[in-house]
Formats: sequence, structure tokens, C-alpha cells
Amino acid sequence: MAVSEPKMTIPHMILGAAAAHAGRVAIRGEDGREVAYEDLPSLIRASAAAFVAAGVSPGDRVAIWAPNSTRWIIAAIGAQAAGAAIVPLNTRLKGREAGYILRASGAKLLLTVGEFLGTDYPALLAGEDLPDLGGIVLLEGEGEGLPWAEFLRRGEEVADAAVAERLEALGEGDVCDILFTSGTTGNPKGAVTTHGQNVRLYRAYGGGLGYGRDDVFLIINPFFHSFGYKAGWLVALMHGATVLPHAVFDTQRVLERIQNERVTLLPGPPTIFQSLLAGPWRDHDLSSLRVSITGAASVPVTLIEEMRGALGIDVVLTAYGLTETCGVVTMCSADDDAETVANTAGRPLDGIDIRLVDGEGRDVAAGEAGELLVRGPNVMQGYFNDPAATAAAIDADGWLRTGDIAVRDTRGNVKITDRAKDIFIVGGFNAYPAEIEGLLAAHPAVLQSAVIGVPDERLGEVPMAFVVLRPGAAASAEEIIAWCRDNMANYKVPRRVEILDALPMNAAGKVQKFLIRG
Repeated sequence: MAVSEPKMTIPHMILGAAAAHAGRVAIRGEDGREVAYEDLPSLIRASAAAFVAAGVSPGDRVAIWAPNSTRWIIAAIGAQAAGAAIVPLNTRLKGREAGYILRASGAKLLLTVGEFLGTDYPALLAGEDLPDLGGIVLLEGEGEGLPWAEFLRRGEEVADAAVAERLEALGEGDVCDILFTSGTTGNPKGAVTTHGQNVRLYRAYGGGLGYGRDDVFLIINPFFHSFGYKAGWLVALMHGATVLPHAVFDTQRVLERIQNERVTLLPGPPTIFQSLLAGPWRDHDLSSLRVSITGAASVPVTLIEEMRGALGIDVVLTAYGLTETCGVVTMCSADDDAETVANTAGRPLDGIDIRLVDGEGRDVAAGEAGELLVRGPNVMQGYFNDPAATAAAIDADGWLRTGDIAVRDTRGNVKITDRAKDIFIVGGFNAYPAEIEGLLAAHPAVLQSAVIGVPDERLGEVPMAFVVLRPGAAASAEEIIAWCRDNMANYKVPRRVEILDALPMNAAGKVQKFLIRG
């Protein structure tokens, strides 16, 4: 009797992989505890039952605000198996930022931890108005919230048939996640994607890179980002690889894990590899490394050469994508030279179309700059509860305006040259000036601000803010920076603040940032 193809949903694909790769290790935590592939079905079903017991219905949203861990993965798949969409939150967010996303998404449950890097996450939400939030579950630690073990125990009261019914009802057109990304309006917007489009994209992505059961995938990229979630544990588990969640980057610890656990796959932003090369890499056996995908910032040619030569990584590629495209659009190929890998983001993946257009919407020739448009099965369904923003982003023919300016060479390789949306990248994290300016507006002494990215040797770019104070108000640059550290994620915090009497404006009242960039 032929084995039927699993349904095109994340839980069904992972359950299918569990059957196909029995006897292999699916996840190994930093504490060395292992989850075998054959154990995944019972863990996922127990997790799903707990969400059902907690009153989560199909179509509800479940937020996850926690560092990389085994439980993050099990909780996410369990929530999706119960019919919910997950809403990952950046672990660097402060209470004001997290509260906005929880309200905007209408999250019914929040999964978090009692403490991470000295931060009490539940405490950050004190005073936030969260009318839809029905409860907090702690994946780890103690504090304000229901412990994970008790959450699972309550799920034991749910009949197996109820979970099976949820799984049976789940289809590829159902929403699997809503990842929030900021825009030029300053408020984060939730990009809605479905099970089917992610499963198809990452099955092809992992297959093209040869991911398989002999791979060991060290995931330093945070799970709240497409790079760590979709191009991370999802693609790894779908292809039978072993996932190693890693919560905090530390050069020595990463080198030890590569050596001791025979890591083969190590993607990440350039800063990770620059740190490894600056560390005692010669004292460790890194010969198991075979594939790395980097990008998200400018990449020096010498770094690609050193990753291949010094670190011995067989295949080093760069890629380009957005949250709105399930995380990927273009990628280099294994036979591209270092110049191509460093200076371009490669070519569109199969089934994905791109255009480069001028300000009038006309296609530009090879070698000419234009705004990058994307169309294909990877393009989001739209922004959650925001039809106006969706209509502004995706036209009637299905083309997504990325807001990025690019040039395409005669071989079809795309090079991102500028960002029409004015974003800049801080160590792999997108920083949006309008959002930072919106947060600065909450400072009692700040009347106006303009934020730009300035070069930084380690992180690529970092924020700098030009600030106009309110009449009669007093605040030093140092005081404003300290306030920012308390009220926004650290990659958004301006490293420099310059206080001005006025910002340069054009006739329409818009800040002329090119004048303050100097």
C-alpha cells in the first residue's frame, strides 16, 4: 500500500518527517537533552492538547516571546496543530513595543520565559492594556504565568480525538504565522503567511541545498525571525536534520558546539563569522562545517574567502528576502565565485518572479537601478487587519513592492544598492527610522527627531538620532540614550544623539535627511 503524501501544513510535514527519520535525533538542547524524531508526535500532540484546553480556537493567535529553545519549537508546532497562528516577538523588545504587537495581533495567549539576560518579560508588560490576552505561559523559569508543565498537564484532560480533529481540519491555506515588521509609518505591521506557501518554499530551499538526515544545524539566528524559524528549525526538521537551538551567541561556546556536536549547517549574519574568525578558531576542529548562508548586511569579499578557506565551509552563499516573502526571494548558488557571493544576493528561487522598475513603473535595463518588485507563491497574504497597507504593498497583479533599490547584472544576479523605505541593518536586524522616531516621540523632552544609520565597524550600521527638544525642556544626549535603552530594543537604540534647534524641512514639511547626513 502506497504511503500518502503528508498534507502541506507545518505540523503534518513534521509528523511525516518523524515517521521517516525514526532513530535519529531531532533536537538537542544546549543542556544536551535530546528529542528523537519518533518522540515528536507525542510531544506535538500534548502541546496541541494544552492549547485546546486553554481555549485556543482555529484562527486564534498565539504569541511567543522567548529565546531559542526546544520548547519554543514544540510550543509553536503544537499551537499550529491546534489551528492557531503563531506571532513571534523579538526578545529585545521592551514592554511598550511588545504590548503594541500583542494588541495589534489580538493574541489570545503569550508564551514567554520568567527571565532572559536579566530581563523579566512578564514584568515588562505591567501597565499595558491587553484586552484580548487570556493568559501567560512560561516555557522556562518562574514568575507571572502558568508553568509549561502545568500547561501540559491541563491538556491531558483533552481527548486524543479532539486533537486529531484539529489536525484533520488544518489545511495548507490556513494561516500559520504572523510576523510583525515595521514600516515607514512607524507602526509594526503583521505579515500573514500560510502553511502551504511556507512548506513548499522551504521544501524546495532545503532540497536545493542538500539538507538531509546527516546534517546537524546550529541555529544561532533567533526563532522570532524568518532566518531562525523558517530557514532554521522548520527547514531542518522537514528534511530530517538535527536542530541545535542556541540562545546567546558566545564565540567560545559556538566553536565548542561546532567541534563537539559535528555541526554541518551554520547560517547567520556576517557579524557571527567575523566574531568566529577573531576568536580561537584554530584551536577547534571545524571540519564538519559544510554549508553557510549569510547576508542581511554588506558582506566583504574577504569574509567569504575566509569562511571558505580559514573556517573550511564548503558552500558559502548569500541570499535576500523579506518577512513579507516568507523570508527568501533570491540566493546565490554553490558554484558562484566569492565576488558574486559577496556583491550580489543571487538569483530568484524557482517559481519567484522579480522586476526592477523606475519611478513610473517601467522596467529598467540590466545594470540600471530600480525598485525591486516580487511576485510568486512566497508573497504574503497581506498585512493583518490592515487592508490599506496591504493595497499599498501589493498591486492588483500580485507584485509586492519591496521598497528596496537594486541592480541586476546580465547573469540575473541582484545587488541591493539602497533602501527606498529608509531602513538600515544593525548586525542583521532591520532598523526602521520611522519606528525609532515614533518611540522617541514618547520621551517627555523630545519634540521632533530624525534617525539615520551611520557606519559601524562591527555591526555594519547603527542608529544616530537628531533631536529637537520641546520648548522649556532640558535633556542631554546621554540622558536621551539612557531613556532609549529602557524603552526600545538595543539594536534600535541611537548610539549617538545630536540636539539641534530645528530639523531641515522641505516645503512639504518633510525632514530632508540628506542635509543632516552631511
